Amino acid sequence: MINKDFFAALADLEREKGISEEMFVEALETALASAYKKQYIGEGGNVEVKLNPEKGTIRFFLKRTVTDAEEPADGEITLEEAQELKKSAKVGDVLTDEFTPKDFTRIAAQTAKQVILQKIHETERDNTLSEFSDKEGELMSGLVRKLDARNVYVELGKGQIEGVMLPQDQVPGERYAVGDHIKVYVKRVKSGGRNAQVLVSRAAPGLVKRLFEEEVPEIKAGTVVVKGISREPGHRTKMAIVSEDSRVDAVGACVGNKGARVNAVVTELGGEKIDIILWSENPLEFIAKALSPATVLSVTQMGEKSAVAVVPDDKLSLAIGRDGQNARLAARLTGWKIDVKSESAAAKMNLEAAAAAAEAPEEAQVADASEE
Repeated sequence: MINKDFFAALADLEREKGISEEMFVEALETALASAYKKQYIGEGGNVEVKLNPEKGTIRFFLKRTVTDAEEPADGEITLEEAQELKKSAKVGDVLTDEFTPKDFTRIAAQTAKQVILQKIHETERDNTLSEFSDKEGELMSGLVRKLDARNVYVELGKGQIEGVMLPQDQVPGERYAVGDHIKVYVKRVKSGGRNAQVLVSRAAPGLVKRLFEEEVPEIKAGTVVVKGISREPGHRTKMAIVSEDSRVDAVGACVGNKGARVNAVVTELGGEKIDIILWSENPLEFIAKALSPATVLSVTQMGEKSAVAVVPDDKLSLAIGRDGQNARLAARLTGWKIDVKSESAAAKMNLEAAAAAAEAPEEAQVADASEE
């Protein structure tokens, strides 16, 4: 099996598949050593295999450490046995003995076939993955191929590669079935060896952005810019946008005629609510808009990136949202800590006095500095 014709075949594979002969030889040496180590384990086998493509030869070596123990462990040989092979052998020496393995042709043929097929598969997979590396952050259509207890496996493109959707990338409440056509966000492409894979997501905020790009030409063209997205998958998304052209209504562009554009995205997301927020350079104004759909009466800064938003008494629950969701998403979108208060509660607090008190230490420091 292992002869010059075999090595010539490896050279052909190198040309056809782009896999180096050295890679094949190294993998085959390791695989054969492993196979014969199992065969020689009763003799304490530590097998080393050397292939020579130029000569078309293969040599096997059994390595054992000389010991004075009466019952040598695996990988050891008694001093008496070692001295029969090499008179100068002493305890601690590593004795290398060339041998001809049993059933060489059959095992070598099976091992070579397995190694070659595995290397071809790994190389083709890595080549495909490298082509997918520029797809990170993109939207792709896929076909659900299989499910297990945790993951969803999605065939991407023209069936070239399989994407894996981990539990944290699945949307709570969504049900996936084999044969479903779904759109996914390519979260990460991991290449190299057996751990190579494409990670896809239905829960990433990036999915919402890419879906709007498909529906809204103004976003695709860069006229309308997505400034940020906060999302709780399956429930609600807040997306902040701004127009780079004063003649273009950013919110109107995203909503579309009779809501056609935003409804298309909502449908793809299984009914997830989407709040489209007009971004503002003024953080307090941005906070007021981010608390949509609630009406905000005022926003007062209380410290470093901390503010209190006041809403009508009958809009407090709407502003906070179920389980605090609306206020939580607004805080993530703006990057500020937001305390939502009803109008009556705010009146009792005397917000202006509280804000002044929060700024007082800074003013005192400025005054002290000026006196010096």
